[in-house]
Amino acid sequence: MHNNKIATPRFLPLALTAAVALATAQQAAAEIVLYDQDDTTFSTDGYINAFYVNSDVDREGELNDRRQARVKMGFLPNWIGFNFGKQIDDLKLGGRSSFWVTINDSETNGTATAIDVRQFYGTVASPEWGEVLVGKDFGLFSRSNIFLDEMLAGYGNVSDTLGLVDGTGVSFGNIGTGYPYPFPTSQITYRNNNLAEGLRFAVGIMDPVDTNDDSAVGRAYQEEPRFESEISYQFELGGATLYSWLNGAYQTSDNTDSSVDSVTSQGVGYGVQAKMGGVSLTASGFQAEGINPFFTNNAGEPTLREIDSDGYLLQGSYTFGKNRVALSYGKTEDDGNGLGSAADYETRGIAYFRTINDNLKLVAEYNQYQIDAAAGSGLGEDTDTFAVGAVLSW
Repeated sequence: MHNNKIATPRFLPLALTAAVALATAQQAAAEIVLYDQDDTTFSTDGYINAFYVNSDVDREGELNDRRQARVKMGFLPNWIGFNFGKQIDDLKLGGRSSFWVTINDSETNGTATAIDVRQFYGTVASPEWGEVLVGKDFGLFSRSNIFLDEMLAGYGNVSDTLGLVDGTGVSFGNIGTGYPYPFPTSQITYRNNNLAEGLRFAVGIMDPVDTNDDSAVGRAYQEEPRFESEISYQFELGGATLYSWLNGAYQTSDNTDSSVDSVTSQGVGYGVQAKMGGVSLTASGFQAEGINPFFTNNAGEPTLREIDSDGYLLQGSYTFGKNRVALSYGKTEDDGNGLGSAADYETRGIAYFRTINDNLKLVAEYNQYQIDAAAGSGLGEDTDTFAVGAVLSW
């Protein structure tokens, strides 16, 4: 029997603001080298952004309808990262730690601004056999789906139903409207060198999560870790550069209470991005069963069932000089694992990015977010958001 815990706005602001932020997890191109001697390097990179935001909220009923102005960060939070590297004989040792910060204090928590460690890992690499990562990093399932999002440096959706309009954390970008968030987690992951030109794969074991009812008399448990993998291939075709990927996850969660069903969680993500000149086109999607459509680690611990969710994201951008214009449309159809009731989540966006120099970028964006759910569920929503801001990085 399921005692299904429905994710409600009461705890969602905490879960979402603690979990949403994400960057490419690659070191910034303009990283600052602090030390480089004796085959040892130490460098830093960082990201700072803030937006003026105005959201027009229209929800089921009238008590929540309002126009709300905010000054807050965008889809990505602010972070500072540190990178270590050392060559010892044929082995390259590496490490990264990154600290992610919300800039918004609150009336309830005062200056309790969150500092979150998204990455804290070490690597051992060899040109002969590849690389092993141990520690905490973003997962592999849905990884390229979000890293290659054309709106990553923008704002995205701020669902009031999910507690994001008034939240102290980041916006949601396209999380929940095209892909789930590949939550940072403890892992042991192997990555190969190129099997062939442009072909790579990664496979890892991740710390598993409780997905069935852990509020019952029994205890939820997992006999095996969560398995995740990704394979990607980059190639040239007709003057265009194409990057394609396929990733997936698998986990089973049981319970010592025989009346509580076990839950097998499995999902696959996929996509392709094509670039030619100033044009970039991206199409990605996912299909999952028994997986939270917002978070791959089931943040907030709603009881999941072996029911389906799937989504897709279609984007295009054009870069001319120091200007880039991007269009985005994403949708996720969930049978009820996200908020306990079947719903479709949809977002449309257009953004303009102006590069001032290598370290400064200006952004303007308009986003439309919609939840289509059964009448009376309390989930129905239409929220339009305008955001304009600045991004500094090094």
